[in-house]
Amino acid sequence: MRITSNFYADTLVRQLSTLENRQARLQQQAATGQRIVTADDDPLAMRQVLDLQGQGANLSQYAANIARQQETASATYSVMTGLKKISDRASELATMADGTKPKDQLAIYAKEVTQLIQQAVQAANAKNRESYLLSGTKTDQAPYSVTTDANGNVTAVSYNGNTDQASSEVASGITLSAGTIGSNSTGSGPLGLVSDTRTGADFFNHLISLQNNLLAGNSAAVQSTDKANMSADENNLLSQIGSNGAMQARLETLASLNQSQQSDTEKAVSNVADADITQTIVKLNSTQTAYQAALQSGAKVLNMSLLDYLR
Repeated sequence: MRITSNFYADTLVRQLSTLENRQARLQQQAATGQRIVTADDDPLAMRQVLDLQGQGANLSQYAANIARQQETASATYSVMTGLKKISDRASELATMADGTKPKDQLAIYAKEVTQLIQQAVQAANAKNRESYLLSGTKTDQAPYSVTTDANGNVTAVSYNGNTDQASSEVASGITLSAGTIGSNSTGSGPLGLVSDTRTGADFFNHLISLQNNLLAGNSAAVQSTDKANMSADENNLLSQIGSNGAMQARLETLASLNQSQQSDTEKAVSNVADADITQTIVKLNSTQTAYQAALQSGAKVLNMSLLDYLR
């Protein structure tokens, strides 16, 4: 077979180009620590890396959702404990109005209850990140508004929120809401913190009743009705505080699991994409040696004269 004069030169150029490309790729891997830079380096491994990175992005979003839910649960817990303190004081006043106190003393208690109602409304209208906590999904509207008479006594407290709750995905297939609504009179859905027909809780109306009975000097009504009503409100608050604690514990577990999964995903990406530096350096040295050898052998071949063939 006849070999043209350009055959050796063309073959040498191709070999040198291949070795140069391999050398450049190995140098980049050694410098960056990454075995895969483009899909051409390893298509299958690149597919694995992209899948793992997608999984990592999902986990990062779950972590953000969990953190937001934890923030909401913590802020709501503060509201619950604040209302519980108000409930405790109102129950104390109801107990103190035992029929042995004069009417003017009961009127003083009534004024304190009026202040407690105002404090409770303020607590229930708490915000987190400019969003009202107890308004359901109507987070731009204060959940409660107060109506008073000419003497400053509270005559009504109205609920302006709804019974819907915003939820978010905190893990694959797991969606939850750490929020709490203020009131629910529908008989279904999430329990209301302040009032709910299923539990008999109606905190503001019960406080108003206590206020009015104290103003009227009606100790008997306080003892027979208001104390029992305050007990129902207290039980509801305690139940809600317990549920909130359980939710915070669940979110803490989810956060810990998410962090572990993110760490595992990062390790998996590293195992697929990171270069073995020791092995890469060995390959780089080998390629550089081959490149130099190709240059030297090519120079000898290209410099051979016709007399070299005749010898």
